[in-house]
Amino acid sequence: MVSAASPAPAPVVPSVVVRHSRVTRLWHWANAVLLYILLASGLGIFNAHPRLYWGQYGANFDHAWLELDRFGPWWTLPAHYDLAMSRHWHLAAAPLFAFALLGYMLWSLGSGHIRRDLAFRRGELAPRHVWRDICDHARLRFPAGAAALRYNVLQKTSYIGIIFIVLPLIILTGLTMSPGMNAAWPWLLDLFGGRQSARSIHFIAAFLLVAFFLVHIVMVLLAGPLNELRSIVTGRYRVPEERP
Repeated sequence: MVSAASPAPAPVVPSVVVRHSRVTRLWHWANAVLLYILLASGLGIFNAHPRLYWGQYGANFDHAWLELDRFGPWWTLPAHYDLAMSRHWHLAAAPLFAFALLGYMLWSLGSGHIRRDLAFRRGELAPRHVWRDICDHARLRFPAGAAALRYNVLQKTSYIGIIFIVLPLIILTGLTMSPGMNAAWPWLLDLFGGRQSARSIHFIAAFLLVAFFLVHIVMVLLAGPLNELRSIVTGRYRVPEERP
């Protein structure tokens, strides 16, 4: 009589692992500094004309799809209205940010980070699976054990969207607003439908990035800030234990 095969034992997960590579950690903190400079100086530039238009042209007497009050000194760099200085800060940080993003994208592709950690697996995009992840997030059910070491569908979608769509969009629309780049790459104006359209898309993408940042911070605080912060500083992450 042949007995039924016993189920394979679950893999043993170490209590502490290296969750983020050195390259990821360096890029994360470089981004934190550069994006602060870009967003704060960008708001200082926006204060020079806090209206947004679609198309090639836009001025005081044209119809604006969005008109805001000027942002206060707590939000801008420098902390007073100085268009020239805001531009200096913005243009100093922008190339560093663009080349850092390009380098990280190339490293992610070459090292297998995209394929290993961010690529969607079979069945992950099934409606039932996506809905379960949404419900788990809404109920603050954070993964434990081996599941805590993998990105879920919502995390993969947000990270891929930010790294490969929103950030490149911010860079390209920023280049489109430059008269020098208009002369060198006139196709950018055609791509975005004019300089004012590029300015509007630049503003929208920047605030999508702010929304991502706020959600990211909230989830870090709820998931365990000390453990999450240690993992992005030193790489060491204590894996949450699975409950019986």
